[in-house]
Amino acid sequence: MDFLKDHSIQNELLLIFISVILGLLIGAEREYRNKSAGLRTFILVCFGSCLFTILSIKIGIEDPDRLAANIITGIGFLGAGVIFKGDNKIDGITTATTIWATASIGMAVGSGYVYLSLTGTVLVLLILSSLGYLQNFIDSNHKIREYKIVLTNFEDVADFEKMFKNYNLKFSVARQNRTQENVTTTWVLSGKHTNHDLFIKQLQHNERIHAYEF
Repeated sequence: MDFLKDHSIQNELLLIFISVILGLLIGAEREYRNKSAGLRTFILVCFGSCLFTILSIKIGIEDPDRLAANIITGIGFLGAGVIFKGDNKIDGITTATTIWATASIGMAVGSGYVYLSLTGTVLVLLILSSLGYLQNFIDSNHKIREYKIVLTNFEDVADFEKMFKNYNLKFSVARQNRTQENVTTTWVLSGKHTNHDLFIKQLQHNERIHAYEF
């Protein structure tokens, strides 16, 4: 009996060690990209999910999946903490979903499905690295950026809309504020990244602009 108990403990320690390694691999990728959740976060998420799963199997005799199910709820709150609003989009969703996926990998390790967890880790790393190039390609051909431009004359607003068309930039007015001194308009422009760069050079030399930001 003691031999079987020691053998079981060794297996559990090995599973915990594997979860730490897998969490380290995913965390290293996030740390390299300087994301809000980095190396230590993913190690602890994978390790904690693994340990909770082992405990749920050991102490949840009648309902072993009860404790494991609550891991998903807890990870949801943790993931919400890394999501924040950027200039014109929501940032942190990829990191939050990676935390969620890492927790599932930790649960797979804790359940003894090591090969499944290894496969999941490889897929997560491939998605985060390889598909990033595809995302950059799409972003370079369809860049969405918000411009806040302060003009002295209201009549110049129409001229700028013509300028957007000349640079093949689709536009929509997000906000507009007019005072006695000037008019402030916030446009949302979409188009190729190179067209945005050409338009920004035009902004730098346009004397009708009182101020601008993007």
